[in-house]
Amino acid sequence: MDTIELKQRFDRLEKLLLSNKTVLTFEEACEYTGIKPSYMYKLTSSANIPHSKPNGKVIFFDKKKLDNWLLQNNRKSSIELEKEALSYAFIKKA
Repeated sequence: MDTIELKQRFDRLEKLLLSNKTVLTFEEACEYTGIKPSYMYKLTSSANIPHSKPNGKVIFFDKKKLDNWLLQNNRKSSIELEKEALSYAFIKKA
């Protein structure tokens, strides 16, 4: 096995371990969300992302809250919008 293949396997294992955690460190949250650390600091300092600082210094994130935050402001697909419009029109006709 060459070093590149080992690194790829290690990266996959690391991602699997990260997916099983419920509380993430700052670095893990950045990796999990794909948000750069500088922007993550901005989000935490402005309280725009759910986080916790139990000792006043180290930042932690609840994975479920992060998932909810990432999925906020959902945009509907054109098919979903069409179905809603048809349903609304049908109700108004009746």
